[in-house]
Amino acid sequence: MTEDIPAPAEAGAEAVYVYAVCRAEEPPDLTGLAGLSGEGPLRALAVGPALTAVVQTVRAAEFTDEAWQARLADEPELERYARAHHEVVCAMAARLPTVPLPLATLYHDEQRARAALGRESQRFHAALERTANHSEWGVKVYVTDAPVRQAAEDTPQRPAVGAGRAYLDRKRSLRDRRERHRTDALRIADAVDAGVSGLATASRRLPPHGGRVPDERRRQVLNATYLVAEERAAELARLAQDLRERTGAQVELSGPWVPYSFVGEV
Repeated sequence: MTEDIPAPAEAGAEAVYVYAVCRAEEPPDLTGLAGLSGEGPLRALAVGPALTAVVQTVRAAEFTDEAWQARLADEPELERYARAHHEVVCAMAARLPTVPLPLATLYHDEQRARAALGRESQRFHAALERTANHSEWGVKVYVTDAPVRQAAEDTPQRPAVGAGRAYLDRKRSLRDRRERHRTDALRIADAVDAGVSGLATASRRLPPHGGRVPDERRRQVLNATYLVAEERAAELARLAQDLRERTGAQVELSGPWVPYSFVGEV
């Protein structure tokens, strides 16, 4: 839905930045929300039956391809934009059923924004229906690393009769232990995912972050996100503790979040 802002933008040209679309019969209360620092005030834009977008007029030059590429290389500046966007989305989600839009969703003017968002009204209503009274929760599972080969065990200090066979046997044993460890880790990941999925309304299993956790002897085996009814939050916390005790793995639960991961799956 994002329109490209031409580059270079004309001096003084403006664009309409969209944060979220809410279910609201009347213009929502935007008190206390600043949005992107230094820009105009936030305002409501009706985009369909019972649908209102939260928008802000911004300088088009701030969002040309060149400007955005430069921002991507400037981590503090990118974080500032992302935080401002997220704060508006979270504030609206606390007040009204809300569909968050991606960072830097822009249109040339209100007319184009209203038309483009209006064409998506059916999708917005479906997403709002699906995520109403739900939050997103993240679950990450870590297990200890597989056995590490010890040089003193794997390499004979001096040649001896049968040393070659013993070395190969140790190598084979280590390989078998590592394979069992990998299988056990996958089984734990599947067990945690199945347990939380049984409680959740929807789930998304993401690729685990590769490699070991820096300075720690643990490896991530599950990286998933779940859409959970707000009334089941306490049940989820108890389940996470039970899964820690049953599996012996480190099960990290984070949230509740605005359900970014589930508004597009309708």
